[in-house]
Amino acid sequence: MADENTFIMLKPDCMKRGLVGEIITRIERKGYRIIDAKMMKLSAAFLYEHYAHLADQPFFPLILQHMLSGPVFGMIVRGENAVLGMRLLVGATKFEDAQPGSIRGDYALSTINNLIHCSHTVEIGEQEIKRFFSTATA
Repeated sequence: MADENTFIMLKPDCMKRGLVGEIITRIERKGYRIIDAKMMKLSAAFLYEHYAHLADQPFFPLILQHMLSGPVFGMIVRGENAVLGMRLLVGATKFEDAQPGSIRGDYALSTINNLIHCSHTVEIGEQEIKRFFSTATA
């Protein structure tokens, strides 16, 4: 199987808790390469675009508040089967479903404060990479 790219974002709670190095280490130890990365402060308009599929949900204001609370660290991660592999490494979105040994299972404090975002598919990853790594980001 050929290498593929995926988008990974370390959220404000990850930044505040000083877990960036730990999570990057876990990604690299799994055998993936970080081919580009940048720290960003995202605007509400940008977040509405990124989370358009959740914007009508009752919990969306909590997501928005959380994501506006500090910078994020976006990464393009490359490797064989990177999308599925990273999803397994990251763990379930819902904090109570995240298995021990996954990043969220080991470190998430709640479903909102779940530390990390990763793309669900190769196609979504391509869209998110374009969105976050364009010159007009945030």
